Amino acid sequence: MKSETDLILLYDGICGFCNSTVQLIIKHDRKGTIRFAAIQSQFAKSLFERHTYLKEIDSLILIKSFNSPTEKVFIRSSGALVIARYLSGWWTLFLIGYIIPSTVRDWFYDIFAKYRYRLFGKFDSCLIPPSEIRSRFIDIS
Repeated sequence: MKSETDLILLYDGICGFCNSTVQLIIKHDRKGTIRFAAIQSQFAKSLFERHTYLKEIDSLILIKSFNSPTEKVFIRSSGALVIARYLSGWWTLFLIGYIIPSTVRDWFYDIFAKYRYRLFGKFDSCLIPPSEIRSRFIDIS
């Protein structure tokens, strides 16, 4: 059964920072309902067929209420802010970012994304999550 908190986070599976961020979200996700898929996955490719504009995004993509009439897609900094709201607690302090126009937030986000491999490393392939959390990942065998 889907709920208002159904979220799927697409992330760059070969990015060191992105993988660390996924681990951080898992650690702080009290509800345990966010699911994950690498942008390199078959799931992402099928999503890109439906939302062709997403093919150009190589970083954070967040889908709320996937495959439902109320499906909503958030990218870049807007997706990060939705995640902060979902995690609640002190994470909601980041919601102050909403006072900054999204074009400005995303400009900074894109600069960071451009240098993320240089700063945090890059893997040759997507990492396979530990078995205890594997069910939260889409397209993992």
